[in-house]
Amino acid sequence: MSEQQVPVGAEAVPAAPPVREGRRVLRAALRWTAAVVVFAVAGAGTAYGITRMERTDVPGLATESDGRWDYPPLTRPPLPAGSPGPAAESNPAGTHHADLRALLLPAPEGAKEDKALRGEDGWLATNDFLKEYGEKEDRDEFRQKLTDAGLRHVAARGWTTGDGTRTRVYLLQFDTAAMVEETFFNPYFSYSDPTLSVRGAESVGYDEGFPEKIVVPGVQRTSYVEAKPYGKEQERYAYLAAGDVLAVVVQSREGTAHAVPFRQTVVLQSQLLG
Repeated sequence: MSEQQVPVGAEAVPAAPPVREGRRVLRAALRWTAAVVVFAVAGAGTAYGITRMERTDVPGLATESDGRWDYPPLTRPPLPAGSPGPAAESNPAGTHHADLRALLLPAPEGAKEDKALRGEDGWLATNDFLKEYGEKEDRDEFRQKLTDAGLRHVAARGWTTGDGTRTRVYLLQFDTAAMVEETFFNPYFSYSDPTLSVRGAESVGYDEGFPEKIVVPGVQRTSYVEAKPYGKEQERYAYLAAGDVLAVVVQSREGTAHAVPFRQTVVLQSQLLG
C-alpha cells in the first residue's frame, strides 16, 4: 500500500475537487467502517490494516447522519514470528496466536470505559462474564460447558456512549476452532431463536435486518434483538465464531437500542478476529 491509502472499491477522486465536495467525501471516508481487510507486511512482523468503506457500500446505511460511531483506526496486533493467522490452511486448529486482549475492539470516540470489565491483568473471571445471563439455570449450564471445554481465557471490554448505550464485548478462547463450533456455536447460537438469553431480554428473535451480504471471511455470526414490548431497556446481542474464539457482543439502551452502531460494532469486532 502507498502512504496515501484509498478504500478498496472507491472511485478515484479528482485532483482538485471543489472545497465543499472534498469535505463531504472526506467526512464520508472517515466516519466508518471497513468490510475489507488489507494485509501489509512491515519488517519481521505482520501488521493488518483495516480500511473503511463508503456509506453507500453498506445496505441500509447510505445517509450521512446514520448514527455510526467514530472508532479509532483499527489494526490487528502483529503475530509472533512464523505464526499463521487463524484462517490459514497451515493452522487447522484456528488458533489466534496474537494476544487475545489486543484483539478486543477499542471504545469509540467520547465513550466512557467500563473499568470493571478489565478484570485482573486484562483477564475477566468466568463468573463475571456469566452475569450477562439472567437465569441461574442458564448460567450454571453454560459454566459447566465452559469448564468441560477447557476455556482458556476471557478478555472483555465495555463502554457507555453519550446517548446511554452500554456495550460489552467478550472474547472466550478455547484450544481449537472445532471446540468453539461443535460445543457452543452450532448447538447453542446458530439458530434463529436463542438458546440462552441475556439478562433483561424477555422476548428475543433473530435480527433479520442485519445485512446478510456483510460477511467477514472466517467468522460465523448470529445476531439477536429484543422484540416489543420490552422493559426499560432494549437488548441487542450477537455471537461470533472465529477460529478458537467465541465472541459475545451485547448492547443495551434505555428505550431503543439502535441497530446501526450495534451492527457496526459487530462487524468491526469480526474483522479484528477474522
